[in-house]
Amino acid sequence: MSFADFKKRSKSSIDELTKKIEETNKKESYKDDRFWKPELDKSSNGYAVIRFLPASEGEDLPWAKYYSHGFQGKGGWFIENCLTTLGQKCPVCESNSELWNSGIEKDKDIARNRKRRLHYTANIMVVADPANPQNEGKVFLYKFGKRIFDKINESMNPEFDDEEAINPFDFWNGANFKLKVRKVAGFINYDKSEFDSVSALLDGDDSKLEELWKSQYALTEFTDAANFKSYDELKTKRDTVLGADIRQTISDASTTAETVSNSTDDGANAAEEAFGDSTQEDTDALSYFEKLAKE
Repeated sequence: MSFADFKKRSKSSIDELTKKIEETNKKESYKDDRFWKPELDKSSNGYAVIRFLPASEGEDLPWAKYYSHGFQGKGGWFIENCLTTLGQKCPVCESNSELWNSGIEKDKDIARNRKRRLHYTANIMVVADPANPQNEGKVFLYKFGKRIFDKINESMNPEFDDEEAINPFDFWNGANFKLKVRKVAGFINYDKSEFDSVSALLDGDDSKLEELWKSQYALTEFTDAANFKSYDELKTKRDTVLGADIRQTISDASTTAETVSNSTDDGANAAEEAFGDSTQEDTDALSYFEKLAKE
């Protein structure tokens, strides 16, 4: 570039720099449009009907099971997949074991807050979504916890002799799942959720079902080792977040408020995406993340 060209370009450089600043400051979105979750009202109640879909082509199971950790220290957020998903050692789980085995109740509380969280992800078709009817008939990924998985397991392995076992993931002999979300004693509760009677999806039309099946998302990414950091990487990040003392927490109310007010939304949004639907035992930690997300 000649100096004359450089001089001409300088007149527009402020506009270019301003645009770059806007792009740099633009907040990264953690929302993954592949995922669906029920919309809750102001009372934290919600209702929808979904259909769990069978295993995609080339996959053995219609769900992916994995673990993650999500907590905040004075050095920032730790939101990462847990290596125990792959049958490997996890530095956070190791420090949690050390805290738990100390016999000190306060240490146990810290370990509970940092414990690994269990997740399942499956393909679903939204049958009815009163809050967002535009979702109906579409395929999404749905992240859920142990309580909903227990409902699935109970449908396949009924407790009483007069109950017939069903495969809720079957196109032809499965059943719609009526997802009923309530807030009970301060916790999100799924106990009233239930499977409907057996029915063929899309009236059993094989051509429509084949099209639906081919539109499903692969689940292998959720347990792919490539999406997990190494032990050393996780240990370095854990030490950065917690510092030298694994007992370090953000428990003081004034400290927490200051951290919340000075933080960006990125950590809170990432935490929400990492955890998705929670079981009651996870709600204590999740409520803090949800509070951050609303700030």
